[in-house]
Amino acid sequence: MQENSRWHTLATADDVATVACQHILKSAQAAIAKHGKFKLVLAGGTTPEKIYRLLAKTDADWANWVVYYGDERCLPADDAERNSVIAQTTLLNHVPIPAGQIFTMEAEHGGEHAAGHYHPIVAAALPFDMVLLGLGEDGHTASLFPGHVHDADELVHAVYNSPKPPPKRVSISAKALSDTHELLFLVTGANKREIVKAWRAGADLPVASIKPENTLDIYIDSDAYQA
Repeated sequence: MQENSRWHTLATADDVATVACQHILKSAQAAIAKHGKFKLVLAGGTTPEKIYRLLAKTDADWANWVVYYGDERCLPADDAERNSVIAQTTLLNHVPIPAGQIFTMEAEHGGEHAAGHYHPIVAAALPFDMVLLGLGEDGHTASLFPGHVHDADELVHAVYNSPKPPPKRVSISAKALSDTHELLFLVTGANKREIVKAWRAGADLPVASIKPENTLDIYIDSDAYQA
């Protein structure tokens, strides 16, 4: 576990969502005050969903938010399992972020196409202001899975043979996800307890490949955390 990490243990998943939501809003204000926009990378999963629903009820400076996705599933553009569709239904359809500032991965055309399309978008965006990430039971984050080998210099990867369906995906690379002013991990549920212990103990996991120069914040509920 890298030294520049801060662990925030909260009682419940709802508490994680509430506190992380406030952190995001404060960071957005600071980024917009500093350079006129807030470049945010969204994560998939149930905990981010809770955060998006909370954000949708707030009065942020939405016109200056710029939204990206950490990863996507190679499914039809309107498939309910896509991260973009979940983000749209919980947040993006309810706030006035300009459509031209929401960068969706074209994963419906396959991983290679989506990675090629998204590469210049990521290159132009770096460094991000904030990246949101989750943690899988196997130690994966975004669509970076154990045992998968990618070119370390790529900014975006086409992903094949995902151990979780669907098998084809696209993911921003560990290198690019690490290039951010702030990085928030959102971890909830008792099923994450063992992998959190392994991560903290220094296991070689995809999640451990995310190494921002700045402080990494982990928001975790009591079910997932065991000191």
